Parts: sequence; C-alpha cells; structure tokens
Amino acid sequence: MPDLLEAVKNIVQSLMDDEPKPPLHVGEVMTFWSFLSEMGDEQVHSEAGMNSTTDPELRKAYQETISMLKSQKERMIALLQSEGVPLPPLSESKPISDPNKVPPGVKLTDDELANSISIKMYLGISYCATAINECARNDVGLIWIEFLEEYMIFGSNMKALLKKRGWLKVPPLYYPPGLPSQ
Repeated sequence: MPDLLEAVKNIVQSLMDDEPKPPLHVGEVMTFWSFLSEMGDEQVHSEAGMNSTTDPELRKAYQETISMLKSQKERMIALLQSEGVPLPPLSESKPISDPNKVPPGVKLTDDELANSISIKMYLGISYCATAINECARNDVGLIWIEFLEEYMIFGSNMKALLKKRGWLKVPPLYYPPGLPSQ
C-alpha cells in the first residue's frame, strides 16, 4: 500500500537538495508543450462560451474557468521559458461581446455550454494524472499535482451546478439479468 507521508518526504528532500536539476526529458517537454497549446485553445473556447450565455451562474463558472486557464498558461509559459523550450503558437483572446446578439443557429444552449466546461475539467484531470505518472523530476510532478487539484476542485463545483440545473447527463441505471426485482 502506498505511503503518502513517505512520498511527501521524498519529494521535499528532492526539492531541498543542492544538486542541479537535470533538463526536462523529451516526454516532459512534449507534455507541457501540448498542454499549453490545448489550454490556450480551451481559454478561447471558454471566452466564446461566456459570450454566448446570459445565465449568471454559468457566466461565473466561465469566468472561473478562464481565470484558471490563464493562470495555468502563465505558469506553464514561465516554466518553459526558464527551461529554454520554444512556445507553441497560442490563439488570441476573444473580445467581450453581447450574448443576446449571437444568432440562434450559432448559439449553444446553457446545457451544452455547461457540459462543455465539464468535459474540459474531465480532460484536464486525465491529462494531469497522466503527466504526473510520466514525469521524472519531482518539481515537474508538483506542477501537475497543483493543476490536478485545481481541476478537481473546480470540477466538483461544476458538477453541483450541473445537478442543480438538471444539466448533468446521467446514463440509465443498469440492472443485471437475474437481479431480484423490488
């Protein structure tokens, strides 16, 4: 069984040693580079989503999403630049626009918009968990753990909003053959 305290002790010791850190390995660079590129696009998609809804709670969720993605993007850019890694091309932010002027054939429903945020959180969690498992440097692992924590907290809050509004998509219950009926 994994020992959490032992893992924390090992990480802290590795961060406090005076040995120079090795350069990022190619997998770490690829993961950071791909994540930065994807989060840049997700920020722009979230800005477009915020421009499409008038629902105050959903707008707040989009504001929080955009803030989180911008923060992660800034931290990722700082790390990559400090490691000498060229940055991927990033999409430009969307200007703020009036959600009431979005044509009906283009405008997504609040249900669709809310679930798109939920999907972003799921993808972020999966990406971070995979990256944690693949990194060799503990300082790099801590960055991914930090991002993972942000996604998990935001995702749990988003799920509460989805449930509250009836937007949570739940598959039908499964009753295996032979299960006694009640």
